[in-house]
Amino acid sequence: MPANLDTDLLRAFVAVADSASFTRAGERLGRTQAAVSQQVRRLEDTVGKRVFERDTHGVRMTRDGEVLLAYARRMLTLNDEVLALMHRSPTVASVRIGTPDDYATMLLPEILARFNAAYPDVMVEVVCDNSPDLVAEIEKGRYDLALITRKAGEAGGELVRQEPVSWVAPPLDPASPLPGGYRPVESLDPLPLALFPKGCVVRDIAVAALDGIGRDWRVAFTSKSVVAVHGAVMGGLGVTAMEACTVPPSLRRIGAAEGFPDLPDVDIALHRARGTAPKPVRLLADAIHDLVGSQLLGRRKPPLASQVTAPQVTAKEAAQ
Repeated sequence: MPANLDTDLLRAFVAVADSASFTRAGERLGRTQAAVSQQVRRLEDTVGKRVFERDTHGVRMTRDGEVLLAYARRMLTLNDEVLALMHRSPTVASVRIGTPDDYATMLLPEILARFNAAYPDVMVEVVCDNSPDLVAEIEKGRYDLALITRKAGEAGGELVRQEPVSWVAPPLDPASPLPGGYRPVESLDPLPLALFPKGCVVRDIAVAALDGIGRDWRVAFTSKSVVAVHGAVMGGLGVTAMEACTVPPSLRRIGAAEGFPDLPDVDIALHRARGTAPKPVRLLADAIHDLVGSQLLGRRKPPLASQVTAPQVTAKEAAQ
């Protein structure tokens, strides 16, 4: 029988990764440092890999740990969504939001966690697709909200914030046993790229920039999953371009020093379905503007409702 990953162990692992400290992770989880350390050791036994290196300078993730982290976040998000769905009231308010996979993985989990803490009676359904397709779908009324990427200054939707776009490459590894010595992937010709499928706004910006300087390129890897694109870059399959807020710390940002053209910022924008939005939709839209627009993600802050208890959204209010 294959081994099963314990979500308690994954939660301890993510807490240590986020805080870079077993002690702070224990404070966050309400456990002792020793208990958290034991949970991480059990996780390492399960996966058969070291996920952290510990020395006098602190704690840092191994490459295997970086790969596991992205999957751990998704597994915990799915676990929490399932439990929220099973524990919902018989009649529950709901919001359907569309967004690209990278935002669903890197931006929405914290937003939804805080939103759920303030409004536990609202069920949120997230659907992933390319930004242009999501805009078309919301105009047909198939989503309540769509958090999308658009070119800077482009019309349509509500501007949440502007976001830099970065070239991203794998960590340097001079010890890699490559024929003829080590060559960073960004120096290869033609340049291998790991990209989202056609229709992705950042993909179009990246290839246009390379064409603008006459740099030859080829698509070496493509996927709708940001975890898969991260993994492809980490594995050295190619270089990618992505919004700064979706770049994991394990990957290396490159630019003019490596011969890459500057990339323009993009807009993160919010679209709403036509008509008067029900109260749960308005609440989630406000949460997105508050957290993404103010760049508050990752900071210690009370969940949306500040120091007061948030009003609950009942089934009756869902239609208001």
